[in-house]
Amino acid sequence: MSSVNKVMLVGNVGKDPEIRRMQDGTPVASFSVATSEKWKDKSSGERKERTEWHNVVVFNEQLAGVVERFVKKGSKVYVDGALQTRKWTDKAGQDRFTTEIVLQKFRGEIQLLDKLDRDDAPTPRPAPGRGEDLDDSIPF
Repeated sequence: MSSVNKVMLVGNVGKDPEIRRMQDGTPVASFSVATSEKWKDKSSGERKERTEWHNVVVFNEQLAGVVERFVKKGSKVYVDGALQTRKWTDKAGQDRFTTEIVLQKFRGEIQLLDKLDRDDAPTPRPAPGRGEDLDDSIPF
């Protein structure tokens, strides 16, 4: 049997995304997403909430462009990616590990769940063959 590494999140972006460029100019977006779980404590009747923070890294050029243009602190997003742990060394020489939700070049998905501000919304284009120069006269 093969294995599956898939993560789906719906949550809010914690701060404005950070956009970096690889040596070839390809954008890489990184941001954090908060997911919350709410429940009522049975013994006290008190409402409780727990928030988890998830680091997301987007290597897909088109999705990174969407993140750069439209995602900001507080945006509600759906993220579909894979868990990936990477090792790095801190300034003190200690090995550290971080686990991230990664959207690779040809895998992953991001959906914006908030309505776009009118100023940020892309300009609608007419459907192919339906330009403004459409001639309503029938040729026969």
